[in-house]
Amino acid sequence: MSVATCELLSVTGASRALNCSIDTIRRWNKLGLIKATRDKNNKRLFNPAEIQRLQKKLAGDDSTQYDVLSSSERFSEVSCIDLFAGAGGTALGFHNAGISHVMLNELDHSAAETLRENSANHDLNWNVVEGDVSGIDFSQYNAEIIQAGFPCQAFSYAGKSRGFEDTRGTLFFEFARAIKYIKPKIAIGENVRGLVKHDGGRTLETMLKTLDELGYKVNYRLLRAQYLDVPQKRERLIIFAVRKDVDAPILFPKERDYFISMRQALKDCPKSEGQSYPQRKKEIMSLVPEGGNWRDLDEDVQKEYMGGSYYLSGGRTGMARRMSWDQPCLTLTCAPAQKQTERCHPEETRPLTVREYARIQTFPDNWEFSGNMSSKYKQIGNAVPVNLGYHIGRCVLASLGYIGIGEDMIEVEPLIINVEK
Repeated sequence: MSVATCELLSVTGASRALNCSIDTIRRWNKLGLIKATRDKNNKRLFNPAEIQRLQKKLAGDDSTQYDVLSSSERFSEVSCIDLFAGAGGTALGFHNAGISHVMLNELDHSAAETLRENSANHDLNWNVVEGDVSGIDFSQYNAEIIQAGFPCQAFSYAGKSRGFEDTRGTLFFEFARAIKYIKPKIAIGENVRGLVKHDGGRTLETMLKTLDELGYKVNYRLLRAQYLDVPQKRERLIIFAVRKDVDAPILFPKERDYFISMRQALKDCPKSEGQSYPQRKKEIMSLVPEGGNWRDLDEDVQKEYMGGSYYLSGGRTGMARRMSWDQPCLTLTCAPAQKQTERCHPEETRPLTVREYARIQTFPDNWEFSGNMSSKYKQIGNAVPVNLGYHIGRCVLASLGYIGIGEDMIEVEPLIINVEK
């Protein structure tokens, strides 16, 4: 059946319209291959066109392609500072969107070397400041945008909440300090999804209150990279803050109704160094089918491989996990062969290589990583996917008026911040 409308249907309606079982649609949704929204009665609704596109994809008829997104537009007048820049995932994504950088800061030496070497190799003209962010004098910089991927840290509260002062001693404080001195038009904060519930939501609340105190209207969204041209099931929380005297909307990228599979992402991937399994682990992993995990092993092998974890509750689906060709990769970690978060190649019995890691994070093949192999895996695993950075960067440019607000963007209202805490 050809679906010409984007009318949302219940799982039963979608099943009938597309001659696809209800269980299959629910399984695809659980795997993150299709999205669902909820109606006023909290029942799932599906886009039949999206389901039909997935059916074609799984049948080998797919028009989507893996690509490192980049715009031909360059806005040299748009300046950005990137804190905790890592291997440059967000910075490169912003650059590909058309944004220039006046400074990037990174503490880790190997990651800073990665930034410097690629800046030189790709004529990026990045000013990379290596060292502790607390030692930077922000009064010497001017920038329209500040972006920071600060880690999730608890704050030390002294009685009544004090906003900015509560954050002192954390890396978010350094982000806020940079905003206080530079007063950019837009500030972008990036973090893990766990920030939403960290310390019962108090950590995020303090961050939002601090940005409000500094003179910014703000909102946040949890972005799912797998629906934003990244072949990976990775969620990142993005905080978008606009200075209150600037007439600019808060924009987030709109999720697409397609995904990029590992088969597409790893096609013709360059050979590179990578971890290997000890002999016995390789023997056990060879028994796991594509897309499978420890549950696909015989019980005696499960007990041998998992040890004490066998008797624990929970899914433990990351153990002895082999990836699937026709799905996005699971979230990459700092190493592909950790027992709890195994990232085994879909077909070959080995961990994903360094260059495969980079492909999945949408780094271009000519983006080189400095340091030893463990450092390379860590840099890539910790990075914001380049294509996710690209989509956020385009939203920033649209908010500032350099490009139009596209249909692939969503405008949201600023949050009302409760300051009576």
